[in-house]
Amino acid sequence: MRIGLAQIIQESNTFVPFTTNLDHFSAQYIRLGQTVLTEIHSVKIELTGMKNILEKNKVTPIPLLATHGSCGGPLTRACFDTLLSLLSQEIKSAPKLDGLLLALHGSMVAEDQEDCESEILETVRHLLPNRTPIGVSLDLHAHVTPRMLQPDVFFVGYGSYPHIDMYETGEKTAQILIDTVLGKIKPVMALSKKPMIISPVNSRTSEGPMSEIVTEARRMERSNEVLAASYFMVQPWLDFKDLGFASLVCTDGDINKGQVQANKLSDMTWRLRNALMPSLTELDDAIRDGLKVPGTVVVGDCGDATSGGAGGDNIAVLRRLLELNADSHNGLTYLTLVDQSAASLAEKHGVGSTIRVKLGHSLSHNDGVPLEVTATVKTITDGVFTMAAGLEGAEMNFGLTALLAIGSIRIAVRSIGGLEWDTGQFTSVGLDLAHAKLVFVKSPSHFRATFGPYATEIFTADTPGPTCVNITKVDYKKLHRPTHPLDEI
Repeated sequence: MRIGLAQIIQESNTFVPFTTNLDHFSAQYIRLGQTVLTEIHSVKIELTGMKNILEKNKVTPIPLLATHGSCGGPLTRACFDTLLSLLSQEIKSAPKLDGLLLALHGSMVAEDQEDCESEILETVRHLLPNRTPIGVSLDLHAHVTPRMLQPDVFFVGYGSYPHIDMYETGEKTAQILIDTVLGKIKPVMALSKKPMIISPVNSRTSEGPMSEIVTEARRMERSNEVLAASYFMVQPWLDFKDLGFASLVCTDGDINKGQVQANKLSDMTWRLRNALMPSLTELDDAIRDGLKVPGTVVVGDCGDATSGGAGGDNIAVLRRLLELNADSHNGLTYLTLVDQSAASLAEKHGVGSTIRVKLGHSLSHNDGVPLEVTATVKTITDGVFTMAAGLEGAEMNFGLTALLAIGSIRIAVRSIGGLEWDTGQFTSVGLDLAHAKLVFVKSPSHFRATFGPYATEIFTADTPGPTCVNITKVDYKKLHRPTHPLDEI
């Protein structure tokens, strides 16, 4: 048995003023053929989980393509066409496949395509023999559409948020595909959607309201009622008519049973809609209280979350820190900023120099004006480090990075946006989390996995930007109304 392996992942945001091109994928990785397997062996992601199960079952994995683009604006059509072409060429040159495993996000968008995942599936379907089964892993924030539910395709979503079960999701997807190829099962999918958009702040799966949904989904799977029960809180920063929560249930040939169970999960989530509303802290309160509370306080700068597609260049937090005199506090404050020009200027002047530099809004020109400051260059690095959680073992590349100091404020100024899930973004520039008083992370929730152990308290700040977690403030134009929480339903 030969099973193809491929990954094309990017999470798009339609509220940012920039697009994603092929360079944003190349900056992370684009791997073809055998390099897919040789380069990912130590990384706990979907593909390695898939590969592990295939090899345990003595199935031959046929590596095709693996690429991951940084979260950001919609892909240019040229970028998307290139990725489709690379995957198509690898499938055409591969030996006959008995099945195909795809690791996708579920919320990738192109300039002229709201549903990239469906176009990927339609493209590969034309290249494979009729009825070849396709197993797809999806991010828990996928925007699931009816178009995605194509013949002989099944889906398995991550179960955890923050996302720490990518590897296990890959394993589950691969096992279902193997059993399908062997004729043991016939997966069919049932979809149920609700007109609700869930803020990422109060949707952690290990606690709170969403844990009830997780418990029920796992109960369904343990009782053998279903092959896989998945729930999708959706990427909230997409302005599409049909955006909303989705449940997807995979059963062995019984679509009616699957629909009953999918409806049950979505109905449960709908009943919890008010409990899922976030509790947010105003930025000024987060700064003032954070500097007073004993120990290290970690604050999610939610409105500029690079993990949700924001540019990471908003200066609102630094501006208020300076206005509230945090630079004169005897405790250190850490934060990050994406500003390639500022990082290059710091490199030009060198470590130990004092520079006058404009910081911020290098990408989001219409959302604010840069802040001119005097800062000392503390370190210069290549911005590369290995993640310890979530994408465990993955190499993160933030490009040229400069650590700047303004009094007791430390700013890791990097050239490339990326996932702010990991303490490596600070430790890689020489900062020790144990020495920090206040730490700002451009993330609404993922950061808790690695920053949590250092924090005596965690605040979720209602900061401005294209990843605003107060859904009632998001400026949707196309979204079907009424939709919770924008409307009373």
